[in-house]
Amino acid sequence: MARDAPTIDAYGGDGFRLAGARHEGSLLILGDEAVDWPVRTPADLTVEAIAPVLAAGRDEVEFLLLGMGPRNMQPLRAVREALLGAGIGLEFMDTPAAARLYNLLTSEGRRLAAALIAV
Repeated sequence: MARDAPTIDAYGGDGFRLAGARHEGSLLILGDEAVDWPVRTPADLTVEAIAPVLAAGRDEVEFLLLGMGPRNMQPLRAVREALLGAGIGLEFMDTPAAARLYNLLTSEGRRLAAALIAV
């Protein structure tokens, strides 16, 4: 994980605030870059949606921290299997818990990606 990983200052209102800047909608954070993520509901979560994480590979991403929205839900089997096949771990939970855990883990220097469905 890059030392310049953005911190999540706030979440809610269908978006996030990172380092003081507002981002509307869902968010994918990989390394030190946060980008808009087209997943709006757990039903939208596909293997294609996590393709950037899979492309980064195990050398860059130890695990994917997945915020599933307002409620914790298990992602589709295909998503879980794709990550397993790439050697990338998976932790999934509701988005508020994932946002808080992301900040803690990046402060420890962990190599993770975060995919967070906006709440």
